[in-house]
Amino acid sequence: MTIGYIRVSTDRQAAENQRFEILKFADEKKWAIDEWVEESVSGTKNVKERKLGSLLQKMEAGDILVATELSRIGRSFMEIMSILHDCMERGIRIFTTKEKYELGNDINSKVLAFAFSLSAEIERNLISQRTVEALARKKKEGKKLGRPKGSLAKVTILTGRENEIKLLLEKRVSVSAIGRILGVNRLTVRHFIKTRKLCCD
Repeated sequence: MTIGYIRVSTDRQAAENQRFEILKFADEKKWAIDEWVEESVSGTKNVKERKLGSLLQKMEAGDILVATELSRIGRSFMEIMSILHDCMERGIRIFTTKEKYELGNDINSKVLAFAFSLSAEIERNLISQRTVEALARKKKEGKKLGRPKGSLAKVTILTGRENEIKLLLEKRVSVSAIGRILGVNRLTVRHFIKTRKLCCD
C-alpha cells in the first residue's frame, strides 16, 4: 500500500501544494496513491496524538509512506529518528519529494541513519565538553561539586528525553536499540527507565 501523508498548520493552499507534489512524485515512480492521510496540526504535537501515529501503527512491511519533507513527519530530530528506526525495523519505506530521501532497510538508508547518528553524537560531545568546562570553572571558584552520598542524581545524560524514551518503549523498541538511538549504554537506559518509572502502558 502506498500512502500520501500531508501535514499543515492552517494553510489550505499548502495542503494542496503538498498533494500536488506527492502526486507528481508518484506519477514519476508510476505508483498509485492508495490512501491519503491529511491533518492540520502543529508539528510540536506528539506523534501519538496525531493521525500519523495511528497510520504508522497499522502500516505493514512493504508499505510506502510518501511525504514532501521529513519535517512533516516529526517535531524534532530525535522523534524523526525514532520513527525512521521503527519503520526500517518493520520494513516500511519512507520517501520524501523535496529532499529525495528513500528510506528503507537498505544500505543507503543505513548510511543516512549513520549520518543522522553522527550528527547527534557530535551534538552530545559538544554538550559534554561545555559541561566539563562549566564544572572546571565552578571547581576553580571553590564551589563544592557532586551530590550528597546516597542520593540520586536529578539530572542525567538522559534528562529531558523522557518523552522520546516513552515513545520508543510504546513502539516496542528494545532497550538496547534505544541506547543505540540515543548514543548511550543500554544499562544507562535501563537504569533511567527504572529510576524515572518510565514504562509503556
